[in-house]
Amino acid sequence: MPGTDDDLDLDEEASVLTPPKTNRSHLWVPWLVAAILVFLWWLVTELKLFAPVILPAPGRVIHELVVTATVGYSGATLLADIGASVGRITAGFVAAVIVGVPIGFWMASNRFIFSAVDPILQFLRPIPPLAYIPVMVAWFGTGELGKTILIFFCTIPIIIISAISGVKNVQETRIRVAQVFGATPFQQFRYVVLPSALPEIFTGMRVGIGVAWTCLVAAEMIAAQSGLGSMIETAGGELQLSVVFVGILFIGLIGYLMELIIRTIEHRTVPWKGKA
Repeated sequence: MPGTDDDLDLDEEASVLTPPKTNRSHLWVPWLVAAILVFLWWLVTELKLFAPVILPAPGRVIHELVVTATVGYSGATLLADIGASVGRITAGFVAAVIVGVPIGFWMASNRFIFSAVDPILQFLRPIPPLAYIPVMVAWFGTGELGKTILIFFCTIPIIIISAISGVKNVQETRIRVAQVFGATPFQQFRYVVLPSALPEIFTGMRVGIGVAWTCLVAAEMIAAQSGLGSMIETAGGELQLSVVFVGILFIGLIGYLMELIIRTIEHRTVPWKGKA
């Protein structure tokens, strides 16, 4: 009969087992904001509130995008510059993650190592990337190695600190429960420490990829013959702001795409993050 206790129990069980529907109504908001900004940009240029040399029209930027992608600019096509920048940032950032995460775990689990390394880490962290560039050029020249090492040094403090924070946030009760059940130190790390630390590590990676782009563009603007930063520097010196806008646009798009990739990996690796 309808309304019985059994029916109510089944309804409650079904509501628990059925995953909540994802609200996708907010997905159009970024596109709407972008469209409004482009419209305002177009309107300002149409009203000639600024000279074209200061604020090029959206149509002019699109034209330069096509030209740089097909003919090229300053001896390199847009795709070649993108490839150079992405290759450098990938090498430096991945190296920072591979080296920084184990160092962070080591520092978090060993007080002596933490006391020895943390002062160096805190000393390096506030140094701006521009301060490293003359040293990197003097030591490694203007080749790829210097730019990769620059990205590495700019990013690794963030990765190390996020790994330390992740390990420090592990609940002691979980480790004790694992010890009670006879888990080995490796099993405690594999099944307790690492899963608990991953959310903080991914947060550090998402912050670090933005810092890596800042370091890369600074290095390319000063000591590079290729890359998006070099293209922006050359175009800016020639007052070709439409080309500068193309470079800025692709730095933003590629940076957002990289952050989205990290976020996707995080959602697949740490599906419980943000859930009660």
